[in-house]
Amino acid sequence: MSQIKLALGNIISFRALGHFLNDRRWLFVALIVGASLYVMPTPEGLSREGHLVLILSVVSVILFVTEPIPLPTVALMIIVGQVFVLGVDSSTVARSLMSDSVLFIMGSLMLAVAIIKQKLDKRIAYLIVRITGTKTVNVATGIAVVSGILASFIGEHTVAAMMLPVVLTLLSLTSDDPKKVRNLAAILLFSIAYGCSIAGIGTPSGGARNAIMVGYWHEFYYNASVPETIKYLMHYTRWMSFAYPVFLAQLPFMMMILFFSFKPEHAHLTRAVVKLRTQIEKEGPVKPKDWLTVAIFVITLIGWIKFSDQYGLGTVALLGAIAFLVLGLVNWEDINVGVNWGVVLLYAAAISLGVEMKESGAALWLADSFLTLMPASMEHGPPLWASVSLLTTLVTNTMSNGAAVAVLGPIVLNLANAAGESPILMGFITAISSAFAYLTVIGTPASTIIYASGYLRTTDFLRVGFQMAIMSTLILIGAAVFYWPLLGL
Repeated sequence: MSQIKLALGNIISFRALGHFLNDRRWLFVALIVGASLYVMPTPEGLSREGHLVLILSVVSVILFVTEPIPLPTVALMIIVGQVFVLGVDSSTVARSLMSDSVLFIMGSLMLAVAIIKQKLDKRIAYLIVRITGTKTVNVATGIAVVSGILASFIGEHTVAAMMLPVVLTLLSLTSDDPKKVRNLAAILLFSIAYGCSIAGIGTPSGGARNAIMVGYWHEFYYNASVPETIKYLMHYTRWMSFAYPVFLAQLPFMMMILFFSFKPEHAHLTRAVVKLRTQIEKEGPVKPKDWLTVAIFVITLIGWIKFSDQYGLGTVALLGAIAFLVLGLVNWEDINVGVNWGVVLLYAAAISLGVEMKESGAALWLADSFLTLMPASMEHGPPLWASVSLLTTLVTNTMSNGAAVAVLGPIVLNLANAAGESPILMGFITAISSAFAYLTVIGTPASTIIYASGYLRTTDFLRVGFQMAIMSTLILIGAAVFYWPLLGL
């Protein structure tokens, strides 16, 4: 009998080992790919440090997309990899983790918890639904439009943090089981993230990438021969005349892609809206503490708009969170439970790796190599514009869009001079394409924030992201060919 038990135990152990190896197969694939790239000679023009950074990036991207291990674990591997593989001092890595962007993500998630605690998200959700009606496609479109219009002026970080509780309220009232509303959740959450992304191009204040490109134009071309052109484009409304129609043109196609990719479990949200109205009626009129919550959030919002250049978005967000805690509108236990700290760690590690890509010259080498490989037939006109858009899209999915424009801006503007192209047009294409970070969780802060909801998988971003990238690129090139010439470009 003991021998039979031993045999059965061995069989179970082998099965468990088989399941483990099958679940972790992409981890082994990523490590094998990394080891293979490590033993290869360093490409010409690339430093050894840059080579190692690219290896670490490739392995990380494979793990981000396939998710054989929890994503926060990938973040920890990136941190440890920078020390052991790149040889970066651990204190230097630690400093790169706590950037203002990371503080902003952390503070924004705290603010979202405070808004949910006061149940203001329900009132905002009900206001949107009263305007759009209860049909799912109308609600999703309303969320995308509201998110987009706000993000075009005040930045996607802020809007995503504000809109996430609204969507979570609608989802929780539709079903207590997240599995029964997964597709609905994907549509509503991506309506926030992608609505913010495509709208951030609309105005100079919509994102750091826009200001960076204007700065490059000024630095490269502000001289006696063309000062008025740059002044014209630096004007707020002039930028909007070029970029805002590109944002608006993408909205209906974005909704088509989302509803094609995810079939919602509910065609109408009537049940959720009825529950929502009942709950709001039971709560009665807005209470003083609700007005205080609104006041703190509005002050925080004003702080982001007026003082972020001086103090940073992250510092302002943390001040807002501190105000909620000090005034007793939320307690630390609520924040500790409500904030997905793993997502904060993930975004911190991604930014840290992006810094290494820039500092090591790996990002610059990638850009130069991409442009060098272009055939002669693609060195002018729309083919060149599409190539620059594709390059920017690839780079911005591995680092922040501001960093992507900072790295690619000088290359693209010099390329424009060499190819006889308009530096204004090429600059617009680069800045706008940096918003096409649809493919990864860490592509934009908005994507990271909605992933923190727990409803989405990393493969969802890849599944719908490539469709979004193709659509956005086609609309952008179409605008460059047909619309911008009407504005004198």
